[in-house]
Amino acid sequence: MQTDTTARLLITCPDRPGIVAAVSNFLFNHGANITALDQHSTDPEGGLFFMRLEFQTPHLDVSREILEKAFAERVAARFEMHWRIAYAADLKKVAILVSKYDHALLELLWRHSNLELPCQLTQVISNHPDLRPEVERFGIPYHHVPVEKDRKEEAEAQMLQLLEDTDLVVLARYMQILTPQFVARYPNRIINIHHSFLPAFVGANPYKQAYTRGVKIIGATAHYVTEALDEGPIIEQDVARVSHRHDVAELVRLGRDLERNVLARAVQWHLEDRIIVYGNKTVVFS
Repeated sequence: MQTDTTARLLITCPDRPGIVAAVSNFLFNHGANITALDQHSTDPEGGLFFMRLEFQTPHLDVSREILEKAFAERVAARFEMHWRIAYAADLKKVAILVSKYDHALLELLWRHSNLELPCQLTQVISNHPDLRPEVERFGIPYHHVPVEKDRKEEAEAQMLQLLEDTDLVVLARYMQILTPQFVARYPNRIINIHHSFLPAFVGANPYKQAYTRGVKIIGATAHYVTEALDEGPIIEQDVARVSHRHDVAELVRLGRDLERNVLARAVQWHLEDRIIVYGNKTVVFS
């Protein structure tokens, strides 16, 4: 299947009979071939309905604009839908923010270079200069934007200039708290990797906290960033079992493995339009 001919339709609406039939018939009548369909309802009676549908566009009988206008009038309005269509050929522009830890960053760079992340990786921004050689080895521009005490707004203003036209911002262990003004520019378009299985062990030295408490699992959480620190909609989580035999260094090593893979999955699912956010939750058609 040629991915550059794929379009993705995401829908959220009140659940009622006839939604799938109406959408399928509409696309069929305009020459689209449906190649994937996932759906979920929160309740058999009176719930919310979510759907992700992939269809092929080579034989459409109308332009994108006309197709979307007709869908809005003939289907979406009838079922009170919140919806959008994304086209795989329109690669999202992605920027990565990072501080000094390189494991999550390098995982994303490697997957992108291996054509596993369908996006335009436009730049890496860091508040430290340390990772420039590693990033530029992949041919990606690197911008050093220091964040000085009491001058965060100046740094963020510079970053926002660099991030103009960016579709997704990825925090690959960026050790700065973004201001509400910054976050508001990218609603559900900033993904963070948190070094614990939220909501446990929030704050500094999570693995030392875990070691002190004698935990039997450690984890990582990827989530969208909101104004409430580390409380945004969760996209993906994973855990690893540990025991009294693991010291802090081993917990860190296992945790970094979790972080790099959890973040990469979350970013890929966002790029492939597999995530629907509602309230402070997500439906992920992975």
